[in-house]
Amino acid sequence: MTGRTVPAVLPPLLRAWLGSIAALAALTVVVFGVLYAGHSRPGTVDGWLVPPTADSVRPPWRGVALATDFLGEPGGAVALVVVAVVGCLLLRCPRAAVLAVAGAGVAVGTATLLKFLVGRTIHGDNLSYPSGHTAFVTALAVVVALLTAGRLGLGRAGGTLLVLGAAVVAGAAMGWAQVALGAHYPTDVLGGWCTALAVIPATAWLVDRAADRVGDRPGARTAGSRSSGA
Repeated sequence: MTGRTVPAVLPPLLRAWLGSIAALAALTVVVFGVLYAGHSRPGTVDGWLVPPTADSVRPPWRGVALATDFLGEPGGAVALVVVAVVGCLLLRCPRAAVLAVAGAGVAVGTATLLKFLVGRTIHGDNLSYPSGHTAFVTALAVVVALLTAGRLGLGRAGGTLLVLGAAVVAGAAMGWAQVALGAHYPTDVLGGWCTALAVIPATAWLVDRAADRVGDRPGARTAGSRSSGA
């Protein structure tokens, strides 16, 4: 016997659907990146949505926007990741804990790299595309949704709806705060949201692959067998 099988952090039933969504999201990121490369003003699509203006919200909503924005700052982001990791470990889902750290890191790292490549700015020389805050919060929401879908044993439709729903809620909340505070153009927020949707499924798949390989090693199989026998 090889011990208890550890469930994948990316449920097999969701791989095809989330893979297609990731591909579409990546394409969107590239299209907007090319469209707004080197720009320093709102674009046509931004005008269709909400043209950003500094301090466009007043109390009490300004306080809500600032609190939401803090969740994407280093202090707030670290706190959110720690809470997510602790929750995953308490639920005995080590793969999800790894994905919470790796997924958030990859999403933010990808957004940061894209900012330098695209070179879009706001309020002077502040690089803006895509929104790292939105990418981070959306990525963490998707990780939690994947964990929940796996724990509840949701099917393809239910799991996909849960993941997209969590991504929409988290991305919309942070995106609203970023645009309302004048930190990003609306398309920056959309780019950050799509960045998370593009990288998290791939990162989750890699985490599963790495965990499966570690689990297939002779030493891991022996330890699993002893644990199962005990």
